[in-house]
Amino acid sequence: MTRAFMLLILCGYLILAWGFATRTPPWQAPDEPAHYNYIRFIATTGRLPVLQPGDYDQAYLSEIVSRGFPPELPIDPLRYEFHQPPLYYLLMTPLFLLFGGALLPLRLFSAALGALQILLAFAAVRRLFPEQPAWGIGVTAVFAFLPQHVAMASSVNNDALAETLILGLWVWIAHELHRHQPRQAWIGGLLLGAGFLTKTTVYPMALVALVAVLARAAAEGQPWPERLRRLFPWLLPALAIGALWWIRNGVVYGWPDLLGLQQHDRVVVGQPRTAEWIARYGWMATLDRFWTFTFQSFWGQFGWMGVVLEARWYLLFAWLTVLGFLGLALHLGRQRQGSPLWGIRGILLLLALGLTVGTYLWYNLSFVQHQGRYLFPALLPIALGLVIGWSTWAQGSAAKSLGIACGLGVIVLGIAGVIHGDLPWFPVGLLTGTGLIVWLSARFPALRPYLGLALCFGAFALDLHLALHVIPSAFY
Repeated sequence: MTRAFMLLILCGYLILAWGFATRTPPWQAPDEPAHYNYIRFIATTGRLPVLQPGDYDQAYLSEIVSRGFPPELPIDPLRYEFHQPPLYYLLMTPLFLLFGGALLPLRLFSAALGALQILLAFAAVRRLFPEQPAWGIGVTAVFAFLPQHVAMASSVNNDALAETLILGLWVWIAHELHRHQPRQAWIGGLLLGAGFLTKTTVYPMALVALVAVLARAAAEGQPWPERLRRLFPWLLPALAIGALWWIRNGVVYGWPDLLGLQQHDRVVVGQPRTAEWIARYGWMATLDRFWTFTFQSFWGQFGWMGVVLEARWYLLFAWLTVLGFLGLALHLGRQRQGSPLWGIRGILLLLALGLTVGTYLWYNLSFVQHQGRYLFPALLPIALGLVIGWSTWAQGSAAKSLGIACGLGVIVLGIAGVIHGDLPWFPVGLLTGTGLIVWLSARFPALRPYLGLALCFGAFALDLHLALHVIPSAFY
């Protein structure tokens, strides 16, 4: 049954990825033109680009985005991603040359990486928590049907490779925790080194991996010299590969700008800065925008953050978020030491999430970048937390309590609707559906896999509607 579910989820994702890749108008994905220009530069010159003053023009960017990328405004001036590490773009260059620079094949390559992410996410969770086989299926469903994630995976963006490598590292970290094999540890170092050549969002995984190696050695009672020795197969390949890029940047941009980020800050003159935004709009408006845009663009806010969905869909996403994390808290409170999350596995997941969230907050201290997609490097712990939370509500007394709460909510909304002459059908349907699902799950445990499959079909239908109708209609 697991294979059948995985096949259905993967097929559903491939259909959605094709829909997003073909129906999203050219360049109507965040930063896609700048990533495309990076690939084109390598293909046409045979060299890596250097980020220089003039590669970012805020006025031109605002105009071309607001006008929907008309033919008379070329994308050539959009070169502000030229500071990025090169691995993703080098892999895309043969496709660019083979298909004459056509955009769709490049998008489909990224979408193929998204399919690989689904498989790696499943493998990582199954290796991390072999005692909970259902968690792996649930996490893959989140990866496959989270609308914003599918949309981003179907565009030209180096996030596709970065997230793939992060998940590959999770698989190898799980392998390390399960059984240390010295002759194979260097594979983790190669994955980490490839991450250093892909995007800085992979860098936090270096700390996660090192903590995992040390924890495994400590659990075996190894002395500190042996614990440190086990780090070498991870560190040496990773540092050797990363040094190729860091030395190049040191030569091009000068010490100590080994990542090109200082050059980026100097070049992006005119990009909205947080301090200026607060001075203009105030603290409360800035925080409100931060929370609203982060939440909406994590679940689904498309184009260049300009395609906002109907309020009812964000209500659905909010309900799923609340249920997920309240259920996770209930799971941790009830299970206590019995939960597999209590221990090194949970610590590593929490560390990865904390580093990603901290990086996101730090970035927004300087620039106004309220985009929830920047949390996708930590999608594995986020998805796992949601899945555990949702499944908790489907069991025992938790299901009964949630069912009662949903029933009371329907009654209150019904009475309020009658009084005001406007019955809120969507919230009523949401509560009714939730109550019915948890009741069936608790009353008939054998139905749980099929109820989960039905929810996947619902998510697939929503995503397909977004890909085929909502996004194209916003631009045509």
